[in-house]
Amino acid sequence: MAEAIDIRELNERIERHSAFVTNLMTGMEQAIVGQKHLVESLLIGLLSDGHILLEGVPGLAKTKAIKTLSSLIDAQFSRIQFTPDLLPADVVGTMIYSQKDGQFIAKRGPVFANFVLADEINRAPAKVQSALLEAMQERQVTISGTTYDLPKPFLVMATQNPIEQEGTYPLPEAQVDRFMLKVVIDYPKLEEEKKIIRQNISGDATQIRPIMTTKEIEDARKVVAQVYLDEKIEQYIADIVFATRYPEKYSLKELKGLIGFGASPRASINLALAARAFAFIKHRGYVIPEDIRAIAHDVLRHRIGLTYEAEASNVNSEEIVSKIINKVEVP
Repeated sequence: MAEAIDIRELNERIERHSAFVTNLMTGMEQAIVGQKHLVESLLIGLLSDGHILLEGVPGLAKTKAIKTLSSLIDAQFSRIQFTPDLLPADVVGTMIYSQKDGQFIAKRGPVFANFVLADEINRAPAKVQSALLEAMQERQVTISGTTYDLPKPFLVMATQNPIEQEGTYPLPEAQVDRFMLKVVIDYPKLEEEKKIIRQNISGDATQIRPIMTTKEIEDARKVVAQVYLDEKIEQYIADIVFATRYPEKYSLKELKGLIGFGASPRASINLALAARAFAFIKHRGYVIPEDIRAIAHDVLRHRIGLTYEAEASNVNSEEIVSKIINKVEVP
């Protein structure tokens, strides 16, 4: 009974603290029509300190979404356009000689911001990609032997176009694994498209004003960490991830020849963290199996390696995750 009372009290506390989510959602909807999944994914990344890889054709408001979010939060925003001639120094910064001081000083690159948009990340060579991904993992940058901490919160949203593959440098699996979520964005619905047309030809630009500070986001993250995660939910997460590694143990023998390698422990951690953030967004103080199912594709789709057999059979990681979710027993 004591535990039930605790959960009720926790639920009320989370409901109170998560009220700002509604304001953020409303603010995002002023500038972005539809794309609810994209908006929720951005908030999950923001609340659980994870980075997001977005895949979608041009013109689906990927850039606009992160720009709007950084405008709603009183935070620094920077955009890096990845091109084949980009250098690591263009991302993290370099040492420049100051004639005034008579010495070299560090000129910080665009990565020193709260929200960093890495536009078309796969257009730059591996050297540049790794410069950004080091910053993502360690939350710090080393310029000429001196280490500088990145601001908090620090969120990287990288985009890539799934259509054009010429002149691109695909992200290696180990680097893709650093992204908490890989979100695939689709076209808007017909009614949403009409609303987009109306909004953009009216000429009335929506003024987005800050409604939160970065300090409030940091405080919110501490509350998200209090969301209750039951042992049965932990087991459910572990089962889903283990089913990507040993499908035959979960009566999924047909997947054995299709999976080259399964998800890493980072997937389990990110499933738990993202589920907590998702429950928080839904103003709930505890994680339910539906939360795991809602975020499983985004957390796992880029962490499963496919065999040649899978590619020859036109099977993608999306279908594999769906089969696993439908098969693994729900607590």
